[in-house]
Amino acid sequence: MNVLLDTCAFIWLAMPQGRLSTTATNVINDPGNRLFLSDVSLWEVTLKHSSGKLPLPASPREWAPLQMQFHRLERWPLEADAIYRSGELPRVHLDPFDRLLAAQAIESGMTLLSPDAPLSLLGASRLW
Repeated sequence: MNVLLDTCAFIWLAMPQGRLSTTATNVINDPGNRLFLSDVSLWEVTLKHSSGKLPLPASPREWAPLQMQFHRLERWPLEADAIYRSGELPRVHLDPFDRLLAAQAIESGMTLLSPDAPLSLLGASRLW
């Protein structure tokens, strides 16, 4: 299964706080799954860190690639089709980062690993 991590799932994986569900942990630990982190999440982490809302042990430029390598996460680029799709999704969840992640999951046929139930209302396949 190809799995796109929500930003919070990535943060909880990289900075263990016991917040990953059993299902999420099993999906992440299954060697048959390919795990992806979107450029959208890198952008969100960078903005939250720069605003002081997300303390990290190093700058996002240093921290995120190390975490991605350690946890075997592949980078998923943001492409125009996902940007367009994010604007075409139902207006049931307005967070732009979540809309982009849902659109990427839909466009690429990935399952989104996220505790955020409204992402399912956008049409994304979601596990948690």
